[in-house]
Amino acid sequence: MGTLNLVTKPDSNTLLRRDLTSALRLIVITDHHLARPRKVVEIVEAALLGGAKAIQLRNKGDTANELLKTGKQLRDLTRAHEALLFVNDRVDIALSIEADGVHLGPQDPPLQDVRRIVPDEFIIGFSADNPDLAHSAVVEGANYIGCGTIYPTSTKPDAGDVIGMSGLRSVIDAVDVPVIAIGGITNNRIAEVLAVGATGVAVASAIMSASDAMQATYSMCTSLETR
Repeated sequence: MGTLNLVTKPDSNTLLRRDLTSALRLIVITDHHLARPRKVVEIVEAALLGGAKAIQLRNKGDTANELLKTGKQLRDLTRAHEALLFVNDRVDIALSIEADGVHLGPQDPPLQDVRRIVPDEFIIGFSADNPDLAHSAVVEGANYIGCGTIYPTSTKPDAGDVIGMSGLRSVIDAVDVPVIAIGGITNNRIAEVLAVGATGVAVASAIMSASDAMQATYSMCTSLETR
């Protein structure tokens, strides 16, 4: 009797990891201050229903326990909606809740050290607003670059100088991974950042502060897909 070879079908999140260009068209970044009086989980669920395929947990000021609690809820939601989940800064939280990845910045643990301790399929994003830093991050293992601040924003006071379209383009030209524009992104600015070569956008206020988060997300996804 011959040997039966079973082929395991990849789950949806595995497929999304393989096609980051599609999954990272829109990253919704959480912010519990912008969400008030609603809960972050409520808005994230609406964003997922609106078509978002990537969520980044970034609740500044939350304790580790609070991040774990929210992270577990978001992990359940993103799995149910076949979306990716990233955690800002906290590699330990990301691994604990089995997130798909983490987003790091220059002040976080060295990227190459993080890459050594996480699973091979773990996605690492890195914030960079200049080409040299972006290139180094990719060499050290970054899967995508979050580039900004593109436009003025009040949601991240420590975001740094506004770099505009020329700064964004210089980073895009320096790397061969997806570059996600961040900082002051609104629906009517999507065409401009895509025109210079950005893979997608990351937003907080545009979704977290929206009165109808599902419709706001749907509108942004539509703009991203029609460009």
